[in-house]
Amino acid sequence: MATNTLSFPPISISTSQFCNEKPNNSSLLSLPSSSFCGNKLLISYSKLRNLALKCNNPSTIFTVLSTLPTKKYTSQKMQKWSARAIRSFGLGELEARKLKYPNTGTEALLMGILIEGTSPAAKFLRANGITFFKVREEIVELLGKSEMYFFSPEHPPLTEQAQRALDWAIEEKLKSGDSGEITTNHILLGIWSEKESAGHNILETLGFNDDKAKEVAKSMSGDVALNFK
Repeated sequence: MATNTLSFPPISISTSQFCNEKPNNSSLLSLPSSSFCGNKLLISYSKLRNLALKCNNPSTIFTVLSTLPTKKYTSQKMQKWSARAIRSFGLGELEARKLKYPNTGTEALLMGILIEGTSPAAKFLRANGITFFKVREEIVELLGKSEMYFFSPEHPPLTEQAQRALDWAIEEKLKSGDSGEITTNHILLGIWSEKESAGHNILETLGFNDDKAKEVAKSMSGDVALNFK
């Protein structure tokens, strides 16, 4: 699984959540006391795609998504994802968990774009009458609800279709030869490229079509302004 240069969505952390005990894990990197509201945090890298921010109390952990998963490309070949794309993906995972689905599918990727809300892709969808609540309603209608006592994993694994949608986004960016980032527009068109997926079917039901996809394609790098370096 390839990784990219880290890009961080904004984090809001309450000072009441931190403690004053000394850290007991010497493998973690202590941040300066001026970071994150004046409280000392500990930072550690997980094996996959997350950055865990810990206060001195081991029970308090904040997970920040740092990159998106891919099976086909290495970090040397890939351009990095925009901050909005990263945040959209994380919100999509969260929405899958809220619906108690065992996987993150194309429908969850679509919800993530809409709930993040600030990207050109999200604005284009809303301008064409495709809102988060309409998409969520269609998802429940199409896929149903999970059992009451089922709990999704912290990061529901991608379905094959969702993985192909993300890989499609990377591939199209590489083909373009542009130096910008991979954006939510790429993710949206990746979802649309998966003709048999729930995300594609829901988009089609709500009026998205190939002509609208071509409009989205005209502004493929439209959300790079929010990138955090």
